[in-house]
Amino acid sequence: MKFSLNGKNALITGAGSGIGQATAFSFAEAGAHVWIVDLNEAGARQTEAEIKQKGGQASVLLVNVTDQAAVIEAYGTPDSIDILVNSAGVSHIGKLDSTPEADFDRIYQVNVKGVYNSMLAAISRMQAAKKGVILNLASIASSVGIPDRFAYSMSKGAVLAMTLSVAKDYVKEGIRCNCISPARVHTPFVDGFLAKNYPGREQDMFEKLSATQPIGRMAKPSEIADLILYLCSDEAGFITGCDYPIDGGFIKLNN
Repeated sequence: MKFSLNGKNALITGAGSGIGQATAFSFAEAGAHVWIVDLNEAGARQTEAEIKQKGGQASVLLVNVTDQAAVIEAYGTPDSIDILVNSAGVSHIGKLDSTPEADFDRIYQVNVKGVYNSMLAAISRMQAAKKGVILNLASIASSVGIPDRFAYSMSKGAVLAMTLSVAKDYVKEGIRCNCISPARVHTPFVDGFLAKNYPGREQDMFEKLSATQPIGRMAKPSEIADLILYLCSDEAGFITGCDYPIDGGFIKLNN
């Protein structure tokens, strides 16, 4: 079977919801033992239960990715770390002059330091095995200017740069590192954002946001997960140090 992950341990941060959860479902279907790394116990347990109901293998690691010591301890639990997907992330709306220091620090702690902590905890185990795959979630904001996303864009630009650095430094040790850059994806975060900021106008605003994508809609989490599955599979063994836009044409066609 192509894109099989049989016998592999895959750690996925933020797997309690959204893209991380969709990736966990996809990886479990492909045969991986999925390690659900999340701070939200309810979401993590739901993901675990759904995977096991379908005959898949899943375990939960309740950990805050901003806590380096806790991440290192938790990542010592699996027998091996074959795949690491850094999907955990938070967002912020605001320009430079409307981004308080506390919000800037919050975005940095999760989106930048969280990715650093996870890669640091996994890399020595991959080095010992002389193989491994790391896949980071960047964003179209890594490559183009997005209005009112100053702190978020900062963090995703850092994810892209870290991806390239890790790919360069560990390519000779059998470790691949790539990232993907989604545009808008219809996740629970989007629904929550619309409900909070546009009460009574959710559907209208959803359609307007969807229309900003040249393809005319937002991505489904499962579509993002399918690209992640490919890049983490043996079939992508010749790919490292790359960023893959999955954006409905946003970067190239929105000129």
